[in-house]
Order: sequence, then C-alpha cells, then structure tokens
Amino acid sequence: MVSASLLIIGDEILSGRTQDKNLAYIATWLNEAGIQLAEVRVVQDIREDIVGAVNAMRAQFDYVFTTGGIGPTHDDITAESIAAAFDLPLTTHPEAYRILTEYYGAEDFSDARKRMSKTPEGAELIDNPVSIAPGFQVENVFVMAGVPKIMQAMLEMLRPRLKTGCKIWSQALTIHAPESKMASRLGDIQEEVVGVSLGSYPFFREGKIGTQIVVRSADKALITTAMELLEAYCSAHDILREGRADIV
Repeated sequence: MVSASLLIIGDEILSGRTQDKNLAYIATWLNEAGIQLAEVRVVQDIREDIVGAVNAMRAQFDYVFTTGGIGPTHDDITAESIAAAFDLPLTTHPEAYRILTEYYGAEDFSDARKRMSKTPEGAELIDNPVSIAPGFQVENVFVMAGVPKIMQAMLEMLRPRLKTGCKIWSQALTIHAPESKMASRLGDIQEEVVGVSLGSYPFFREGKIGTQIVVRSADKALITTAMELLEAYCSAHDILREGRADIV
C-alpha cells in the first residue's frame, strides 16, 4: 500500500470565498494510480501552520501533495514555508528563473514574478505546461498550484516519479431501507471477508429513506463475495434492493 496526504493551503478556501475543486480530482487520480489518499488538511496562509502540517504529514505518509500559495503575490508563502519545514535556504532556482525569463521577457519579468522562481535549495521542478511557472518537489513533498487546470497538468507530470501500489476497487449496492436494517450484518461481513471494507451511506429521496452500501478492496473477488452475502441477507429479510453497480 502506498499512502498519500493532501495539504490545501489558502485563506480563501477556509473563508468560503473559493471552493476547493482539487480534492476530488486528486483522490480519484491517486486511487487510479494505486496510491491511497489517507488524510487531507486545510491550513491558512500562515508559515507556522504550513510548516507544522508538512512535517507531520511527510513523516506519516509516503507522499505529501500541496496545492496553493506558489504565485507571485505577498501571501504566496508556500515555497518559503516548505524550505523552513526542511530547514533549507530559499534560493532562486536557476532553471525556473530561465524558464520564466524566456516566457515573460526581461522587461516584463518583474520582482513579483521572480518570486515564482524561488524554491528550497536542491528542489526538483515540476513542469507546468499551462502557465509555465513550475511547482517543485523536496523529498516526498510535491508542491503544486491551486488553480485546478494547472494543478491537474502538474500532477500528470509527476506520474513517472511516483511508485504505485494496488488500486482499491469499489462496488455499490443500493437498498430501500434505513441503514439500521443492515447494521449488524455489515459488521459480520466485515469480519468474515478479510480484506474488504464496508461503508453505509443513508439518503432521503422522493420522500423515501434508503442506504447505499459500498464495498472496497484491492481484490475484486473479495468484493464479489461480500456482495453475494449482502444480497443473500437482503433476500432473507425482504429488504428491497437495486441491482449492483459495476466495480470501479
């Protein structure tokens, strides 16, 4: 199992002014790559908060991905915060400086834009084919832009660098009954079929209560086994169910 965490950086996310659109994309992308996203944190544009979160997460997970705070403005402090987390000097990355100079031209390469060439000493760049200004990597921490299209392009650039594990597959079964009808059996199946995890998610639609049960595992055969047990229980207790969704 290869684990990852995500650190979303930005006052605008916590204030509600900007809605984060990166979490769902990153979680799906990582799962398809065989990397399990295990924790997500959101922090303000405060250096100490970023440093503390990065140091805690990089010690616990194989990978840490960050989004936000690498633009040209005064509140873009992610680069200096990552440098502090690793106790490294913040320096001008020569390749980043060259890329940005060529893109903007010497006359338009302002001091604000030069901030985007700053990285912790020894960082490896992450290419940005959308808006040129690169992200960077220090050890197991990958620092990306917060703008979704740019982040997505950067993430794709990282694919060759990442070790991968087993993809976690899932399958859903929808029942037209409250989750309490299945609660005890779900616990039993969780113990009987080692290697699967079960989750139940109640909903209320068109005036009716229902539950979606999701079975997850790295082994499709185990998912099928658990599903058969769920369906058998539904049949024995007259619980109305819909057909299984595909394994995805």
